[in-house]
Amino acid sequence: MPRYAGEPVRAGAAPIGVVLVNLGTPDAPTSAAVRRYLAQFLSDPRVVEIPPLLWWPILYGFVLTVRPRRSAAAYREIWTEAGSPLLVNTAALARALQTELRDAGVTVAFGMRYGNPPVADALRSVRDAGASRLLVLPLYPQYAAATTGSAFDAVTAELRRWRRVPEARFIGDYHDGDGYVSALAASVREHWSAAGRADKLLLSFHGLPARCSRLGDPYEGQCRTTARLLAAALGLEGSKGWSLAFQSRVGREPWLEPYTDVLLAQWARDGVRRVQVLCPGFAVDCLETLEEIALRNRRDFIVAGGESLEYIPALNARPDHVAFLAALAKRNLGAWPGGGG
Repeated sequence: MPRYAGEPVRAGAAPIGVVLVNLGTPDAPTSAAVRRYLAQFLSDPRVVEIPPLLWWPILYGFVLTVRPRRSAAAYREIWTEAGSPLLVNTAALARALQTELRDAGVTVAFGMRYGNPPVADALRSVRDAGASRLLVLPLYPQYAAATTGSAFDAVTAELRRWRRVPEARFIGDYHDGDGYVSALAASVREHWSAAGRADKLLLSFHGLPARCSRLGDPYEGQCRTTARLLAAALGLEGSKGWSLAFQSRVGREPWLEPYTDVLLAQWARDGVRRVQVLCPGFAVDCLETLEEIALRNRRDFIVAGGESLEYIPALNARPDHVAFLAALAKRNLGAWPGGGG
């Protein structure tokens, strides 16, 4: 079995395991690898809420014959010598969090909801390192059933196999965490200090079908809260110098609006020449930030008449991001005797 950066550091038994969960990535930027990844991802009923008898013929008869080649080309544009940016960045974040929590009796591991390393491997690794208590931290600041809810499904599916189930806690979201918002604000200020301010700051979140809000997902409201808090931290609240939008829509049904690509095109037509984009819903950089925003949306913005689109990187393993996640973990571990330092 291959080993992955981010496996727990086994420096003696640790009574608590902290497992980070991220979405996932193909093993390689090839059509075959992307097809395997998409088959797992798009078969999740949390992701595609269509009855399998209706969805699977479409998935296997059309989607998985057309989309892998196109997606593989997008992955090749952002792939690194070390591998997938999402995997590399998540591993770096896990290592940094392990260092931050080294004195708290904690073993940190990470798993991917789809692809490798799987969530089940991360859970087993902290168990094998001596953990009898478990804290699960999905790297999704805002809760959605398709992301955080699906991470919970993966964790419980594995734990159902265990003879001894650990005491467990699950963090649902951290969309309004002070340290999270302040780290985002610091990243923007650093970009402004180095490059100056653009005409507009766009806060772009991953999109969801609009019906998800009607069905009970708090996601849209939490995204808007994050954006409002961040704008206030930057002194932009109430100004016209920033906006919120939602990216990555697919299909024909309505998704959360405004749409990032449509808004950027409209700005360009309205004479906005320079835009800076931050994606506060992504803990680490990935295909949707590095290819969709930083490359594709940049090209489209310029074609529509804009001059410059600058992508402000995700928090990744920034020290302030790591410190926030460590503090979040410690707060959730604090009620356990000996937990949280």
